[in-house]
Amino acid sequence: VQLQASGGGLVQAGGSLRLSCAPSGRAFNTYAAAWFRQAPGKEREFVAAISWTGSTSYLADFAKGRFTISRDNAKNTVYLQMNNLKPDDTAVYYCAGSRAPVVEVPRCMEFDYWNYWGQGTLVTVSS
Repeated sequence: VQLQASGGGLVQAGGSLRLSCAPSGRAFNTYAAAWFRQAPGKEREFVAAISWTGSTSYLADFAKGRFTISRDNAKNTVYLQMNNLKPDDTAVYYCAGSRAPVVEVPRCMEFDYWNYWGQGTLVTVSS
C-alpha cells in the first residue's frame, strides 16, 4: 500500500492546518492509521493513531487539546486536524497504516507497529 500525505504548508503560530492521507492502489478502510512527525535534527515521533472504524483514537500528550485524528472510510482518507499550531510543531508529518485494524496502546507509538508509510508532508509554523 502506497500512502500519500498532503495538506502541509506554511502557517503562522496559532493557525490551523488539516493533513490528509490516502492510499494508492487499494482500500485503506480496514487498516488502523497513524501520524508521526520528524522535526529537523530530531527523531521521528508518534502523533496520533486511529482504529479502522474510527471508534478508537489515541494522541500523544503534546497533541491533546490541539490535534484531532479522524477518518472518512467512504473517501478512503485519514485526517489530522491541527489547531493552535506552535513553532515546535514544525516537522515533516508522515502517515502510516497497519494491517492490524485496532490501535494497541502503547504499541501503536512504536515504528514497527506500522506496516506502510507515506512520503511525508512538510508543516512549517512561523512565530
